[in-house]
Amino acid sequence: MLANWPLLSLLVWLPMLSGVLVLLFSGRSSQMARWLSLIASLAIFLLSLPLAFDFDVAQSAMQFVERYPWVPSFHVEYFLGVDGISMPLVLLTTFTTVLVVLAGWDVIEEKTAQYMAAFLIMEGMMIGTFAALDAIQFYFFFEGMLIPMYLVIGIWGGPRRVYATMKFFLYTFFGSVFMLIALIYMYFQADSFSILDFHKLPLNMTEQILIFLAFLIAFAVKIPMWPVHTWLPDAHVEAPTGGSVILAAIMLKMGGYGLLRFSLPITPDASQVLDAFMIFLSLVAIVYIGFVALVQSDMKKLVAYSSISHMGFVTLGMFVVFMIMANPVGDGGASLALEGTMIQMVSHGFISAAMFLAIGVMYDRLHSREISSYGGVVHSMPIFAGFFVLFAMANVGLPGTSGFVGEFMVILASYKANFWIALTAALSLIIGAAYTLWMVKRVIFGEVRHAEVSKMPDLNAREMVIMFSLAFFVILLGVWPDPLANVMHATIDNLVQHIAQSKL
Repeated sequence: MLANWPLLSLLVWLPMLSGVLVLLFSGRSSQMARWLSLIASLAIFLLSLPLAFDFDVAQSAMQFVERYPWVPSFHVEYFLGVDGISMPLVLLTTFTTVLVVLAGWDVIEEKTAQYMAAFLIMEGMMIGTFAALDAIQFYFFFEGMLIPMYLVIGIWGGPRRVYATMKFFLYTFFGSVFMLIALIYMYFQADSFSILDFHKLPLNMTEQILIFLAFLIAFAVKIPMWPVHTWLPDAHVEAPTGGSVILAAIMLKMGGYGLLRFSLPITPDASQVLDAFMIFLSLVAIVYIGFVALVQSDMKKLVAYSSISHMGFVTLGMFVVFMIMANPVGDGGASLALEGTMIQMVSHGFISAAMFLAIGVMYDRLHSREISSYGGVVHSMPIFAGFFVLFAMANVGLPGTSGFVGEFMVILASYKANFWIALTAALSLIIGAAYTLWMVKRVIFGEVRHAEVSKMPDLNAREMVIMFSLAFFVILLGVWPDPLANVMHATIDNLVQHIAQSKL
């Protein structure tokens, strides 16, 4: 059966090989490039499903493990595996890539093969990042995925694409240098590049704090946390729709995943010492960036700032864990916080992808992202308007949608840590409702203010498939999050126990 195959290797290298084949065999035929890319991305998505079906939810250990010597003289291995933290993110990646290929079907008319190939290669790199258990292998994939994204924004982006790509690349690459230094230091301590061996290192407090800060610089830029967030709105505005979708749905999760995989288990004592600092940065992102979103006139920029605010719940959930552990009445709250963090990451992947794809649908028709260019879209595009309102309500955190579940879990866990932290985080629900409903009111409802809006055709069959697929998961996760939570239980509980046992 498929589960006995080297599934993770197939999921990492098949997308990259497919991207190369698209370049070789369809360089002059845009239609062939589209179909080859769609077939490849669908096959990869189907191939990833056994990860979920054959995943043992009772096990906290890595599953689907593949381990071979790579550079024996330096103890570098080809080491892949997934657990309850990484497996859902791999599935989110394979699902989102299919939507990105469909979204660019009619829109990308020039260099279509290169565009599709870039996303397929990027898919393999992102899956490799989530599955890598060797630090050098992780670093290779973590940095490698920047190259196709750099090309996507730089070639198919907007008027200021060169500025946006340089800012994106310099911010993310600069942070990763510090991570590499930390990885090399731990290699000399463990005589191994295995991430699982790093988890067992008996580091003193000084070592932990320095390593924690090195990881923080790398992963905070990726999330991105305030104040190193300024590259994201520029990248989103200039990126084509597919680039914005991958940035928001997958690449931002690399930062959260890195903190869960490296910072918390390797430097638990430093994480505890610096938890108040991390909670402060998270609350600033949640509240302040929400107010920044409120004054945006560009829909893409508004959703970009909204993403930063929502990702603040991810880091908040990680670091209230230590305050909960210090509070005798917080039993069980640590696991609740981390599970809320993970559900928030997955949910944000669906919702942010949906919002950027919906904005892309309107941009394809009117070639404007300015809120003032629209008004009364519901009159000409009623089906699209229904989907847009649904996704907007999920972005607000309406109960019954996936946006509610993760944020509610983090707020509930935060209450066990400190009432004022929970109250401050809960303010984001009001702020989020303000900027989202303000956008919906001015774009979707009201009178038609521009003649061009009345001529906008409703969703075609391809766009319907994209919108319905995302709506299905946004609602499913909102009303039935238990299957996703069950996948994470054992891994999260094991991480909480590891943190508790490692405290100095």
